[in-house]
Amino acid sequence: MNNAFRTLLLLVATCISAQAQTVGVQLHAAGATDDGYVLLAPIQYTRTYLMDKCGREVHRWTSAYKAGQAAYLLADGTLLRPGNATNTTFVAGGQGGIIEKIDWNGNVTWSYRLSSAAECQHHDVRILPNGNILALVWEAKTAAAAGRNAGLIGSATWSEKVVELQPVGTNQATVVWEWHAWDHLVQEADPAKANYAPVAQHPELLHVNYAATANNPDWLHLNSIDYNPALDQILLSSHGLDEVWVLDHGTTTAQAGGHSGGARGKGGDLLYRWGNPAAYGQGSTATQRFFGQHNAYWLPAGVPYAGSIQVFNNGLGRTGGNYSSVDVITPPETAPGVYAPALPYGPAALTTTYADANPTSFYAQNISGAQRLPNGNLMLCNGPAGRLSEVTSAGIKVWDYINPVGANGPVAQGSTATQNIVFRPPFYPNTYAAFTGRTLTPGAPIELNPTASTCSLVLAAAPAAAATAGLALFPNPAASSLTVQTSWPSYEVQVHNAAGQLVLRGSNLRQLSLSGWPAGLYVLRLRNADGTVVSRKFSVGVQ
Repeated sequence: MNNAFRTLLLLVATCISAQAQTVGVQLHAAGATDDGYVLLAPIQYTRTYLMDKCGREVHRWTSAYKAGQAAYLLADGTLLRPGNATNTTFVAGGQGGIIEKIDWNGNVTWSYRLSSAAECQHHDVRILPNGNILALVWEAKTAAAAGRNAGLIGSATWSEKVVELQPVGTNQATVVWEWHAWDHLVQEADPAKANYAPVAQHPELLHVNYAATANNPDWLHLNSIDYNPALDQILLSSHGLDEVWVLDHGTTTAQAGGHSGGARGKGGDLLYRWGNPAAYGQGSTATQRFFGQHNAYWLPAGVPYAGSIQVFNNGLGRTGGNYSSVDVITPPETAPGVYAPALPYGPAALTTTYADANPTSFYAQNISGAQRLPNGNLMLCNGPAGRLSEVTSAGIKVWDYINPVGANGPVAQGSTATQNIVFRPPFYPNTYAAFTGRTLTPGAPIELNPTASTCSLVLAAAPAAAATAGLALFPNPAASSLTVQTSWPSYEVQVHNAAGQLVLRGSNLRQLSLSGWPAGLYVLRLRNADGTVVSRKFSVGVQ
C-alpha cells in the first residue's frame, strides 16, 4: 500500500470519525430550554458535572465514591450526593450508604455513613427547609414474625424506613425523626399475629404477603422521596408494589410508629396511595396503572399542573407492552392534604400523560425520571441508556444528549460509551440561587476529543442595569420581618427556601412577616410586568 493511499484512507477515516457524534449532544433545536444547567452524576463514576445544554462543562465536583443514585445542587452551591459504600449485605440496584455535602470549591464539608449489616441508605435523599435530610434506608427484618407465608420467606428480608438526619459536625448526624414500614403491616394468613385483619379493609397498611417472593429480599424497594413543605407530607415511590404513598411528617417518631396522632390523626399509616389497587385488595391486574415507576414528586409552583404528583412510569410489565410514560395524577382532596377516602383511591384517570408517538420507542426499564419545566417542556432521562432529552408540550424533541461518562470516566467522541447509566439529572434555571454571584464560564464538552460544534445557546436577554437597581432587603440576616425596597411600582414576589421550594408568593409586598420561619437561607425574586426577574439572597436567624 503506497503512502498516498494510506493518506487517503486516514483522511476518510478522520472524516467519518468527525461525523460520528456517538456521545454528547445529538440534537439541539429551537425550543430547547437553554437558560440553565444540567447536573450530571454518572452512576459508575466519582465525578459530578454541571453542564450547559451544549454539553459543555461549567463546574465539577469529585468524590471518593461512585454515585449512590440521586444528586442535588443546594441553593448555597453545595452538592448533596449519596455515594456507593459497597455494602455487602444489601446488594441491589440503587445502593448508597454514605451521604456527602461537597461545597462549590470541592471541599467535603459533611460525610455521613449509613451502611452496616443491619441497614443501608439507598437511592434518594431530600433536603428539608430546616437543613435536615430525609433518606431512604433498607433494614433487615424477620419476615415470619410479621405473618408472612412460609413459602414466601427466603434467606433474608429487607424492609424500608425513612430517617430525618440533622447533620452534626463533619461526619455525624442525629436521627430526629423516623418512620418504619414494618410498623404498618397487615396480613390475613396468621390469626395469631397482632396484624391479622382483612387487607381490603385496611388500605392504610401494607400487605406483607403481596408481591413477596422467597428469592427477592428487597420486597418494597423504595426509589424516590419528596417532601411538601406546605402539607408537611412525604411522598414515596415503591417499585416493588407499583404504587406511590403519602405519609404524614407532622408526627413524632412515636406517633409515626403507630396508627393515630400527628397532624392528620393517622400516625404513620399511609394517608394516600395510588398506582396499583391490588396491593391493598381493591383491584386486579386490570386496574394497575404504575409499572416499576420512579421519580414521584409534587410539581412545584410555576410549572403546569402545580400541586399535582408527577411520576416516571417505567412501564416494566405494562399491560399491552413495555413502554415508558410521564404520568400526572391529581389526588382528590376534601381539604389540602386530606385525601378522599373512597376506595380504590382516586383519581380514576390521569390528569395528563406523555408517551412517545410510537410508545415502545421510548422505554426505560429501570431508574430514570422526568422534570416538568415552566414552559411545559419535559426533561426526560432514559437512565439505563444514559440518554437525556427534552420534548415540548407538543411532543417534539428539541434536545438529545448521550452521557459520555462510564466507569472509567469520559470516553472520546466517536467511541461508544458503556456503563454510562444515570439516575435522573436535574435541570436548574440560571436564576437558581446557587448561581447568584458566581461566574459560570462554559469550558469544553465533557467527552474527550470533541468534534467542532455548531451548538449555540438561545438565552433570554439579561435585564438592563436600570431594571436591577434599587432592590434591597433589610435587615439581612432577618429575624421577625424583612423589608423589601425596590423602585418598581408593581411586581410579583416569590420566596424559595434552600431546597428550592416555594414558601411565599404575593403581589407588591413591601414587608414580609417571618414569624415561624425555619432558620436558613432563602431567595427572594421579583418579577415585573415585562417578565424581568431580579433576585437577592437573605437569611433568617443565621449570622
